[in-house]
Amino acid sequence: MISIIVPIYNESTDRVIQLLEYLKTNTFGHVGEIVIVDGGSSDAIKSKLTSYDNVHYITSKKGRAIQMNHGAKMAKGNVFYFLHADSFPPKHFDHYIHQTLQHDARIRAGCFMLRFDSGHWWLKLMGWATAINHSYCRGGDQSLFVHRELFFALKGYDEAYEVYEDNEFIQRLYKKTAFKVIRKVINTSARHYQKIGVWRLQWLHLRIYLKRWSGAGANDLNAFYKAKIEGIKERYLT
Repeated sequence: MISIIVPIYNESTDRVIQLLEYLKTNTFGHVGEIVIVDGGSSDAIKSKLTSYDNVHYITSKKGRAIQMNHGAKMAKGNVFYFLHADSFPPKHFDHYIHQTLQHDARIRAGCFMLRFDSGHWWLKLMGWATAINHSYCRGGDQSLFVHRELFFALKGYDEAYEVYEDNEFIQRLYKKTAFKVIRKVINTSARHYQKIGVWRLQWLHLRIYLKRWSGAGANDLNAFYKAKIEGIKERYLT
């Protein structure tokens, strides 16, 4: 059974409902539950979820890594599928995950290829690059499935990271298991690129990657990101 884990924080209620409706009509039959992990949203989204079967709303401290770990602790499935609220996996995605894990016992984690809902040539190129099975071509927008036992053996996401938490965990997965990139496309929103600017956000991401590659730890990356993103907001978004 697959448990879908979706971390949210002040996410649009309409967007979450859209995702749930999509999942309801595009699963194959291997999904046992959807766990929505709220990091302290200020709206009343919980009341909107009561009509959905097998959707569990839980709360935790804010922080994507914290929320995903908490969701995993509460989930009952033998496979965890971590999904962003603005990402829509391919039809019958759960069948592809189940088939992948059953076909090869060496594989205990993987993701899908990525496509942004944007015609920008750079974002198209980034989507194309996700077909490459290398840890440097991975990211949270592609979603992530991982066997329950492996997730807990690796102690889940490192909660010290406020950014780069997906990449850090996936790099550990690559060292422990055969990682599969399923050749089906997950569609995700380019809203952050559209809001901040493709080149500004990409340059910020690249600098974070370079700092991490140079040996920077979680605290350094968190401080760097906060300082730079606040500078971008103050200069370009006010």
